[in-house]
Amino acid sequence: MEKFLIIRFSSIGDIIQCMSVIDEIKIKYPNSEIHWIARKDMAPLLNIDTRIDKIWEFDRTKGVKGLIKTTLHLKSLNFTHIYDAHSNIRSNIIKLILCPFSLCNLIGKKQLVTRHKKRLKRLLLFKFRINLFPKPFRSFESFTMPLNRFKQTGKTKLIQNNYTHIYHFPTEITEKVNSYLMPVIDKRWICLVPSAAWELKRWPVDYWQKLVMLLPEYQFVIIGGSTDTFIEEIKQVAQDRVINLAGKTNLLESFYIIHQSPYVISGDTGFLHAADLFNKPGLAIIGPTAFGFPTGEKMKILEVNLPCRPCTKDGSVKCKNKINKQCLIDIKPEYVAKNVINQ
Repeated sequence: MEKFLIIRFSSIGDIIQCMSVIDEIKIKYPNSEIHWIARKDMAPLLNIDTRIDKIWEFDRTKGVKGLIKTTLHLKSLNFTHIYDAHSNIRSNIIKLILCPFSLCNLIGKKQLVTRHKKRLKRLLLFKFRINLFPKPFRSFESFTMPLNRFKQTGKTKLIQNNYTHIYHFPTEITEKVNSYLMPVIDKRWICLVPSAAWELKRWPVDYWQKLVMLLPEYQFVIIGGSTDTFIEEIKQVAQDRVINLAGKTNLLESFYIIHQSPYVISGDTGFLHAADLFNKPGLAIIGPTAFGFPTGEKMKILEVNLPCRPCTKDGSVKCKNKINKQCLIDIKPEYVAKNVINQ
């Protein structure tokens, strides 16, 4: 039996994107056993996929010694396939112990594949405007494609994610969230995700307000963090049609809201990738970033072509355009509303 180890410690968005590989593995190796080593605070996200047989939680406070101790235990499990989906110092330590200098690929006892970060291509893109990445850069595909480097037997090939899996959330999560969603459960509603880790990725607040006003036949549920006080400004334009859950739900509860949503509108965030993973219809408002494009056919990408795009991998830089955030400013609320109505 094939036994897989997936190495991806963080972050939220990357963990969600990497979860797409589970479908790909199970398509080709339906009886395989899957283990995953991740940062301890990421484990609850992985728990919703019951096809992952074992989640190894890495506690950062235990440092390198703790990582080595865990890895030595992993070594005794004799994995047949190791997928390093992180490619950082910690994952390299694990590979050095489990598969020294990648010799396992030569010996044939196990197979090792690494998802490289392609730093040279990133340098060319962000410094010299030379884009050698696929256009658009589909986030799920970037994680699943390296799996094709595993040696294959017969004529079976990995195929695109078929979104057949049912994800399971803890009862306490579903009960709490369902109580929040009770006012909209029998109505037409949309989940809005207006926040992002970096301000550069955020569609303007007044655009979100206008969008709500342009869609009077819809109810809205907005998710965000406790510091996203601007979400209350969006609610104020239609208090009877907007539920503001910013700061009221934890990470897993917010993902369950996405799971239950009939439609999602989001910028480039981890919640967008969750909607993509759950095969939700919706709109992805993509501005300055390069790697956040959804893969599923139900999620439509909204973007504008500018010579300065993309300018960042995550939005952590300052806009150098004469019109600040023009890549998002030019995506008008009327255009977004039209896409909602026409889908």
